This record gives sequence, C-alpha cells and structure tokens, in this order.
Amino acid sequence: MPNTPSRVTQLLHRFDMRDQAQAEELMSLVYQELRALAARQLQHERPGHTLQPTALVHEAWLRLAQNAPGEWEGRAHFFRIAARAMRQVLVDFARRRDATRRGGELQRVTLDHEVAGADGVAIELLDLHEALERLGRLDAALEQLIELRFFSGLTLDEAATALGISRRKAAKDWAAARLWLRRELAEA
Repeated sequence: MPNTPSRVTQLLHRFDMRDQAQAEELMSLVYQELRALAARQLQHERPGHTLQPTALVHEAWLRLAQNAPGEWEGRAHFFRIAARAMRQVLVDFARRRDATRRGGELQRVTLDHEVAGADGVAIELLDLHEALERLGRLDAALEQLIELRFFSGLTLDEAATALGISRRKAAKDWAAARLWLRRELAEA
C-alpha cells in the first residue's frame, strides 16, 4: 500500500464510509497530517484546554464521515474540509463550555501577528468564528484563505496551491482578509 498523495486522492474519489477497509486505509494514510493539523489548531487555544489533538482528529473524522464524503475533490480539498470540521468542533466545544459556565471565563484565542496584526491579541474563539462566517458570506475565498493560514497553518505558497490561485493573488487576498478581520474583531 503506497503512502503517496496520489493514493489518498484515489481513495477520496471513490470513498465509501460503509467500506470499513477503505475507511481504515484512508485514515491510516492521512492520520499523521490530521493530527498535525489538530495540534496547530490547538496551539491557538487557551492554556489547559481539555481537548487534545487525538480527540480533535477523531471528532473531526466523525463529522467528515457523516458529511458527503463523495464530494471530496482530492487531497487538498479534503484537508480544507478537515480544517473546517476541526474549527467547528472547537467552536461547538467553546459554546458548550460557555453554556455550562453561564457568564464564566470565556475561551480566549491568541492570534498570531500574521492574522490579527499585533502580537498577543487575545480574542474570543466564538468572535473569530462569527467574523469568519460574515467574511464567508462576503467572499468565501477569503474565508478559506484565513482558514488555511490560521487554522491549518499553511504558508502563503501552500494556501495558494490548495486554493488553486497564484501566489500574488493569495498575497493580495491575504492582506485584504487580515485587514477586514482586524477591523471586525476590533468592533467585537
């Protein structure tokens, strides 16, 4: 069983969650990358967060398996959807936590200077999520770029490749998205 990106793409194109062997093979090929993606996302969470990378991967995998896997266009598309699933798991986790605390300490996320424009800017995860949803309604490509850079930890070149755009367009869009997001989060 070759561990190549093309094998992952082949599996994704014909994936059927009811085929246990196929699901196990796909998971074995992408698990380490999903775990690294989860670890990057959890780096932005508050210290002492109870959700661990392994649990985040498993929760996201369950969501991926339930939500139209036949629509995966390939490896890059799969990892974009996986990043979004992980983001949603974290948002749901924050909502449940906040609901049980009823006004207790809200979960904070520290954005790196690349996204927020200033080192150490602490924002609420739910504020970030809502801002990204508003951005997605205005321009889905900008939302995807922020997701890929911030939540997936991709470089500008990697994000451009994943989105199928030039590096120059990605840099221009990245600057615009950061500016928009900075303004939205300042208002929140």
